[in-house]
Amino acid sequence: MTATQILLLIVGYFVVLILISYFTGKEDSNEAFFKANKSAPWYLVAFGMIGASLSGVTFISVPGAVEAKQFGYLQVVLGYFFGYLVIAYMLLPIYYRLNLTSIYTYLKDRFGNVSYKTGSIAFLISRVVGAAFRLFLVAKVLQLLIFDQYHIPFTITVVITIALIWLYTFKGGIKTIIFTDTLQTLFMLISVVVTIAFLASALDLNSISEVYANVKENAMSKVFFFDNINDPQYFIKSFLAGMFITITMTGLDQDMMQKNLTCKNLKEAQKNMISFSVVLVFVNILFLALGLLLTEYASQHGITAKKDDLFPTVAMLPEIGIVTSAFFLLGLIAAAYSSADSALTSLTTSFCIDIIELDKKPLASQKKVRKQVHILISIILVIVIVLFDAIFKDVSVIWELFKAAGYTYGPLLGLFAFGIFTKAQLKDKYVWIIAIIAPLVSYFINKYSMDLLNGYQIGFEILIINGLLTFLGLILIRRK
Repeated sequence: MTATQILLLIVGYFVVLILISYFTGKEDSNEAFFKANKSAPWYLVAFGMIGASLSGVTFISVPGAVEAKQFGYLQVVLGYFFGYLVIAYMLLPIYYRLNLTSIYTYLKDRFGNVSYKTGSIAFLISRVVGAAFRLFLVAKVLQLLIFDQYHIPFTITVVITIALIWLYTFKGGIKTIIFTDTLQTLFMLISVVVTIAFLASALDLNSISEVYANVKENAMSKVFFFDNINDPQYFIKSFLAGMFITITMTGLDQDMMQKNLTCKNLKEAQKNMISFSVVLVFVNILFLALGLLLTEYASQHGITAKKDDLFPTVAMLPEIGIVTSAFFLLGLIAAAYSSADSALTSLTTSFCIDIIELDKKPLASQKKVRKQVHILISIILVIVIVLFDAIFKDVSVIWELFKAAGYTYGPLLGLFAFGIFTKAQLKDKYVWIIAIIAPLVSYFINKYSMDLLNGYQIGFEILIINGLLTFLGLILIRRK
């Protein structure tokens, strides 16, 4: 595809999203923006959450990592499933019982205002970092495929990327996102299936059973790693990390929970969570199979691209065909924007509710303030993505994303765990100190783990360590 064809495809795609925004954003109220008037069908929320959970990072990085890490990521995904069960039957009942708009209000009721602000700030940092990582990856692909051809600087690419999200979310917020995410998830899944179909044909695999047999017999499809506990992919480490990543990055994350809180009641929210978690396992298997086929195809055709460059490089080859290339781009954009648009909305929600306490401002000015915050968050994302471009050059982005999450979500994990599993009260004014010390100590342990722990390499489980350190720190400042 030429740069002009790609640009026209993207323009057409966003015209559709803006039309959806027009029809869903007619009620320009804060209640619709923050909670979709608690009237969202659970099945739409569940389907849309697939795209929001996967994002452009999964779309690019999971297939690209198969050559180096085999199917080891599936161990993490199995942990995800059990994490979703914890969310459905432990966290959602709390959120619905308290009728929360921001889930961090729970910390205010449980411990006090400092804990509340600490939790919401931890989320804001976590989600800005996570959303920026995701958008950074997509912006780099768009830069390579389109904007470099027109000599447009990367910073302008990022501004355009964020501006498009703002354009279709600024009125309807979460109400619009529930519908756009559904469409974007559909595009993403079609893209993966179309690409797999092309690769299967190119590799002379003429049926689903032949594709299955090829994947099963390939050494890269190894899933479970039990041999070396020092290996970051060791099963127990990966499984527990996946479980706790889900509990924190979904259950303790305003972005993902905001969608669940739009359901009519707790029962529908739980149906959404369980059905979504089952489908997500199979979707990730599909991405891993895609990565294996991409690696085989690249090897046979002398393609040297690795990691995050593999899928985009193969998908845009002339011999792939314009249809497959077009679906790749639609899938990439859909995967990226289905997570990024909800991130922008949830960051706006949390900042409005938790930081500036919008409900305490004059009613006449609340909508105006919300829109100003929406613009502010958009500008912050642009700045962070541009900084990432200066820092990250040759990384597999999904691993860096989870590393960052381990440090930023750890205090949230510790705070909520302490609130749920103990009846103790805290010396609230000291909570923020624990929330800073725990990640710093975690970083030190991670950096020197091989020296301190006899060669043991810490992987995703840094999140668990961080949450445990926060929990232990909170014990020290509990009220006697």
